[in-house]
Amino acid sequence: MSESRNDVLATLSDELQTSLNTYAHVTEQPIAWGDMDAFRHVNNVVFYRYSETARIEYLHALDLFRADTTTVLAKSSCTYLSPVVYPDTLFIGVQVTRLGTTSLTMQYAYFSTAQNKQVASGEAVLVRLDSEGNAKSAWTKAERQAILALEKQVGNQPEV
Repeated sequence: MSESRNDVLATLSDELQTSLNTYAHVTEQPIAWGDMDAFRHVNNVVFYRYSETARIEYLHALDLFRADTTTVLAKSSCTYLSPVVYPDTLFIGVQVTRLGTTSLTMQYAYFSTAQNKQVASGEAVLVRLDSEGNAKSAWTKAERQAILALEKQVGNQPEV
């Protein structure tokens, strides 16, 4: 983590810091003024963009966001717990909860620094496809090992 991220994390309660430490990957997401809607809170659709960013960062961390590794989002959900407004910074915890033969399930937790609490949760199912994007393709042994090793670093054991 960068110095600024550590400084921001240090302002969070011990409980939130402990919660974030259970996620294999954490994405820092500043809230932009334009992320808010006419109701003066972050629009629900924007949370899906945030989860996309967190998901791609997770895949990048494992070198799985490559031209020869195609994934498609098969399912996505988000549960909103508290409105988020500008200015704020979210930390989005990402973990794999299930690693199937050709798919995986990711869980997201969105933590607000301004509110010092979790403000949303989400889930996504990714399906791995062949390089042409035409058919499901099994995760390679190396990919499976990388995912499981990253999760193990924080004590997570995805269902396999």
